[in-house]
Amino acid sequence: MEPKLNPEVVDTARSHDGPIETDAVIVGAGPVGLFQVFELGLLEIKAHIIDSLAYPGGQCIELYPDKPIYDIPAVPVCTGKELTDSLLKQIEPFGASFHFGQEVSVVQKQDDGRFYVETSKGTRFLTKTIFIAGGVGSFQPRTLKVDGIEKFEDTQLFYRVRNPAQFSGRNLVVIGGGDSALDWTMNFVQEGPHKAESVILIHRRDGFRAAPANVAKMKALCDAYEMQFIVGQVTGFEESDGRLTQLKVTGPDAVTRVVPVDMLLVFFGLSPKLGPIAEWGLNIDRKQIVVDTEKFQTSIPGIFAVGDINTYPGKKKLILSGFHEAALAAFGASPIVFPDKRVLLQYTTTSPKLHKVLGVESPVFD
Repeated sequence: MEPKLNPEVVDTARSHDGPIETDAVIVGAGPVGLFQVFELGLLEIKAHIIDSLAYPGGQCIELYPDKPIYDIPAVPVCTGKELTDSLLKQIEPFGASFHFGQEVSVVQKQDDGRFYVETSKGTRFLTKTIFIAGGVGSFQPRTLKVDGIEKFEDTQLFYRVRNPAQFSGRNLVVIGGGDSALDWTMNFVQEGPHKAESVILIHRRDGFRAAPANVAKMKALCDAYEMQFIVGQVTGFEESDGRLTQLKVTGPDAVTRVVPVDMLLVFFGLSPKLGPIAEWGLNIDRKQIVVDTEKFQTSIPGIFAVGDINTYPGKKKLILSGFHEAALAAFGASPIVFPDKRVLLQYTTTSPKLHKVLGVESPVFD
């Protein structure tokens, strides 16, 4: 399900001798990190991107590659994979270098103002600026706490949907009360190539963290006997010949019911882990990096944080907010990268200079 990258932009510096000298290092190749490449590129700032995953796209690819996204401006609907592919195409003119499957392990300020950056694979950089676009950090799905059930992970127990076809025609149980749980529940209930044989949604309470419209749709499907909803928590399971066959669900009435299961999807959200970023000396509040709202700079000048990993008054964790933050962060970084250069706001619709940077012809107006 990973998007295909242009071979010219994948790990281009793998065999580089000595530290790579660059204008910017972006930590995180999710949608906001990819758009950061674009905004920096418009200002002629060259970037390298580091990501712990083996491919670009971040949470969009890792957690919901096929889930529709409706709040990208001018794009009525797209999937996480489609959004990632479009962003990769958009940043092609800037020739960014990607370094996948590695985390930043060392960040040290140098006497000349630059940062020495080293990754877990030994890739080294000397960079003028750093942009942290790591989503919720090195994230891991919160797991189902039932003794022994982990042995079914990746065969019958899943925390994300990579291949919807494997749930088709199966007795499916979905656990969770957020948008992801309800979205996928309805996806597998409705007629289509991925329709399950049966779907049971389990949540510990009757209230949901999902959009009210989705909750109403789910309850309508229950009323039509298209699916079931059970209030309770999974407290055990039964197996046969090494296969998970039934779940024990204990309700608020303390009664334990047994439900059949072929496949189990669990959506408890993500457990954010900042990892080595927590040791960089940044001002951190509840595992999020504190930034200003002028440049989205952190407490260390030259280090910026954009997207879900940052926090400031009024912060909203939306992709479109991250795009806005990336634009202002790029302008904030320009005086650091080019201290003797005056930065002017130009528009991609009319600027011949930006057209040249983008590799497109300037339009001729009568």
